[in-house]
Amino acid sequence: MQSNNPVFRRAEGFGQPSHNAYGNATYGGNGAAYAGYGQDPSQWSTGGPQAPITSAPMTIDSVVQKGAITLGVVFLAAIATWIMTPDIDSTANLAPLYLAATVGSGAAFILSLVNSFKRVVSPALVLAFAVAEGVALGALSKTFDAVFGGGIVVQAVIGTFAAFAGTLAAYKFFNIKVGNKFRTFVIAAMFGMVGLSLMELVLGFFGASFGLFGFGTLGLITAIIGLALGVFMLILDFDQIEQGVRAQLPERESWRAVFGLTVSLVWIYTNLLRLLAIFQQD
Repeated sequence: MQSNNPVFRRAEGFGQPSHNAYGNATYGGNGAAYAGYGQDPSQWSTGGPQAPITSAPMTIDSVVQKGAITLGVVFLAAIATWIMTPDIDSTANLAPLYLAATVGSGAAFILSLVNSFKRVVSPALVLAFAVAEGVALGALSKTFDAVFGGGIVVQAVIGTFAAFAGTLAAYKFFNIKVGNKFRTFVIAAMFGMVGLSLMELVLGFFGASFGLFGFGTLGLITAIIGLALGVFMLILDFDQIEQGVRAQLPERESWRAVFGLTVSLVWIYTNLLRLLAIFQQD
């Protein structure tokens, strides 16, 4: 069965195995048996029945290495944006930060769609997404730091990695199994939150808003829901990485896995930052 995660479903092998006429395990997208399931090693393939393996398989190490590169790019872009934008000492100085946040988030959104639905993953586009996301996060973080203070950005960064470590530990310790209903729920909820964000953005152009992503009661509720949803997204990411390693996908698919993890971590960070800001003002 193919994954419902739009980030991973474009790649062959991300899904539960079925079986061919010879009883060999197969994965959606190619129908060819994978190594270790009864074939002569000389016939192992990742594309078609006669296609030889031309690259090393995806491993946990390859995901970790590419993850370090991608997150490093996000951090460098965020730090550069923080340094290059003017300090906030008046409302006039907010304009460059708003511009950077808008351009960065807009570019990141477009690149996220391209990366999600692109058949063959592109490392360059994943890194471009990381740059755009870093610009947006740098501008957003600097604004929150100036308005709310109290080391809110550092707290949000630490909280994000704590959420990552805690979710990974729970996933391995409790041997969490991801079912199809859970996948469907998380993906539907994610697109629902994105839809609400776009609706609020459009309403903002007309001077109206429901306050879903503000700092009031509704904002608090959506921040908590968004934070929980980010943790669920991480669980999906861990499951998809395990499937990819098990299916011996090409090493380039590590970039797709890293892209999914980056989206989830950014999602957690922004919701945690907003949640801390709400508590800070109280």
